[in-house]
Amino acid sequence: MNKYRRVIYVVDRISSLNLHCSQIKPRIAVRRGLETSPLLRGQDADDKLSPGSDSGHKTRLKAIDLARKIRQENAKTRVKQPAASGPQERVMELKRVSLQLQKVHPNVLAKHLHRSLLYQDDHVAVINKPYGVPVQEDPEVTSISSVLPVLSKMMDGMKVKSTSQLLPCLGLEKDSTGTLLLARSEEVVEHILSLNRNNQVQRKYWVVTVGVPVPSEGLIDIPIMEKEVTGPQPHYKMGLSPLFRMNDTGDGITKVRNHQQAHAAVTKYRVLDSNSGCSLIELQPFTGVKHQLRVHMAFALGCPILGDHKYSHWSKLAPQKLPELVLRKLGLEQSKSRHLPLHLHARRLMLPGSSRGDVNVSCPLPKYFMQTVQRLQFTFPDDKAKKLQSKDSVSQKSLQSNTRLRSSVVKLRLSEQRKEQNHSN
Repeated sequence: MNKYRRVIYVVDRISSLNLHCSQIKPRIAVRRGLETSPLLRGQDADDKLSPGSDSGHKTRLKAIDLARKIRQENAKTRVKQPAASGPQERVMELKRVSLQLQKVHPNVLAKHLHRSLLYQDDHVAVINKPYGVPVQEDPEVTSISSVLPVLSKMMDGMKVKSTSQLLPCLGLEKDSTGTLLLARSEEVVEHILSLNRNNQVQRKYWVVTVGVPVPSEGLIDIPIMEKEVTGPQPHYKMGLSPLFRMNDTGDGITKVRNHQQAHAAVTKYRVLDSNSGCSLIELQPFTGVKHQLRVHMAFALGCPILGDHKYSHWSKLAPQKLPELVLRKLGLEQSKSRHLPLHLHARRLMLPGSSRGDVNVSCPLPKYFMQTVQRLQFTFPDDKAKKLQSKDSVSQKSLQSNTRLRSSVVKLRLSEQRKEQNHSN
């Protein structure tokens, strides 16, 4: 009897456990389904809100309508920006390319520099420096100095046991372009620096300036020093430290005591051509002070270099403000002038005493510089000389034709006089 009671108790216990498990599993399944499937979650909510077979379809239509409504509102609120003009697109493209060159792999930049090689021998090499790439080491971007070991191997034909090296001698600013001199040893670097101190290394730059210098040719001899600019945006700039100033009466000059931190700076300039309030100028520095050419053009001559946003103003940091005529010629808007690149190009490098004789390297103008020259309708000195020669030849030909015509007229008159005399006789 006790055995039957135990069996009945066990069967009742198992049935109660099965019933309890059957009640728990659907809840777990529903919870898992709600967690894993948003669609089931939405359907469950819709079933509670509006039971029926069409509740899921109504929710899907509402979502589509909501998305369409959002797209329409975004289309209405979106401001249509005017399409950039050709020059503005080229300026932005130049900025993108320069940023890409700063972020590329060192091997890619080395290949680019190897393709732009202008001259090489056993002692020196000259490359065409691209815009926006710094020469000295910079931890944030790829610099020219960081890829010189790879460039040296490329110049030697990728030899495994190559021991040659390349070292920068006379640097260029980050935003300048043109001839960059590299030495193959420390001894060559010292030799070139010694030649440069004795003004035996000639470097000529071409710049486009806003304004026309008067006189059109001269020598600027004004020291430069770093100064603090106070105001709402305090900062430091290189500025002039002149040795003379106007006296109190204004009819003469007075010599000023030289500042200890001032550096001697001498620049020779020559206007090659001018048009539309801008000039194409050739500069030859005899010293190597930081930002020397930019400071002398902006503050000594009052003609800042095009794209020089730092030295176009003294008391503030702001984009260069251009006259309306210049903006029309360049096809730019004043709001886009902040993207104008610095028009400072190392045009020619002359170096004596190389293994092949004197080094005389000329670097072609970059594309953006050439486009500015064409838009401002500048004429190069060689073209001017050709035009003058053609004018001279035309004038000589016209003179020769005039003399021939006069001689023929004289001969005709003499023949007529002879005929008259013969007829009278």
